[in-house]
Amino acid sequence: MRHVTPEVEVTPEAMPISDAILGLERKWWILLAVGVGSFMTALDGSVVNTLLPVVARAFGSNVAAVEWVVIVYLLLVSGLLLSFGRLGDMRGQRGIYVSGFVVFVASSALCGLANSVAWLVACRGLQALGAAMLLSNAPAILTKNFPATQRGQALGMQATMTYLGLTAGPSLGGWLAGLFTWRAVFYVNVPVGLLAVVLSMRCIPRDSGAERKEPFDVAGAVLFMAGLTALLLGLNQGQAWGWTSGKTLGLMVLAVLLLAGFVMVEQRRPSPMLDLSLFGKRVFAAATGSAILNYICLYSIVFALPFYLIQGLGLGPAQAGLLLTAQPLVMAIAAPLSGALSDRIGSRVLSTLGMLILASGLFVLSRLTLESPTGHVALGLAVAGLGTGIFISPNTSALMGSAPRQRQGIAAGILATARNVGMVLGVGIAGAILTTILAGGSAPSGSAALVAAMRAVMLTACGIAVLGAFVSAARGR
Repeated sequence: MRHVTPEVEVTPEAMPISDAILGLERKWWILLAVGVGSFMTALDGSVVNTLLPVVARAFGSNVAAVEWVVIVYLLLVSGLLLSFGRLGDMRGQRGIYVSGFVVFVASSALCGLANSVAWLVACRGLQALGAAMLLSNAPAILTKNFPATQRGQALGMQATMTYLGLTAGPSLGGWLAGLFTWRAVFYVNVPVGLLAVVLSMRCIPRDSGAERKEPFDVAGAVLFMAGLTALLLGLNQGQAWGWTSGKTLGLMVLAVLLLAGFVMVEQRRPSPMLDLSLFGKRVFAAATGSAILNYICLYSIVFALPFYLIQGLGLGPAQAGLLLTAQPLVMAIAAPLSGALSDRIGSRVLSTLGMLILASGLFVLSRLTLESPTGHVALGLAVAGLGTGIFISPNTSALMGSAPRQRQGIAAGILATARNVGMVLGVGIAGAILTTILAGGSAPSGSAALVAAMRAVMLTACGIAVLGAFVSAARGR
């Protein structure tokens, strides 16, 4: 079937007085609208983890029940990304994106009003729905509204907003919870989100969508969501259930069967949810694979290093949190610079270099001991952050640029799904190594066994980063 590239419809209501403010071009207002969404979703994803003990105490609940506040959000976001990316291609990214903001803001208010853990979990599921609508369409909106010569710069600045959200989340959440209550963390999304809704409606031009006449692939969407949910749930809970337990192995087998069925269905659909031909392009396939490997490394650090800092070095949570911000801060600085440079020289060299620098940072972290000064920890985190910052913008630009215009939404959904899968794999791999070594060691977790476990995690992640460099280099020019 021949696809016709749609023209972006610029209407008077889509082009507001904001064009005149500060003399900025419309595309920069679009970047601001998308950046606010990226900041909010990253902030919300990072802040809730730090509030779980407070929420558990407030409701008199146990950790296992409160943990679902995080798990349900992760599972639903991951499972819905491709579906909303596809809907964005079919119906237009602007409508899905603005609707996502509305859902996100409303569900944030409901989270703040929750009077039980069950209510909070349900509202977090609704919040995940809005987040998936935002995350799966944001890169597509930027790619369509920025020329190829500025695409890396725009995506790099979006990445900066994401990293700032990740950086500010724990400290902002702790401050708000201490000053008010944990509910304030959700309420703060409401005024910021409403402002972003207005900004998005006024600044993002209307787009008609590429394939209004094609039916939505319901069977493919259900199979993908069920298969990915089973996979991520097994990886997420494998550490608690046991990696060889019946529940974990059963979920893994179910995930393989469902995802295999998904691929078979997509190959036979005239209008599939996921256009598998995208992976026939070497640039697209390599960018997706290296993105997964990058996030595995990143979240191996996120999971394992706090154990070393708190239980090994004896730092307090606040001190450890402050030290851990070294990584996202460097990432936030490097990402837009690397993105702008990739617009000039391409993505291959920078993405490959970024993965190699990340591997170097992980190697530095693997050399830490109980006597290492915190400056050595900060150095390793800064080097790892520099590598990820250099990698992420060119890689995202290459992935989005290699997808046809009418497949931008699904490309953005694949990118976001790769990120979430990498995050869960990173935590799962790091958790498996950590628990295995600690369980088999004779020393207490705060001494030699903990250092050995942390070193093994970092060396494993270092090897994965080197593999990522080879995958990135394989994309060609």
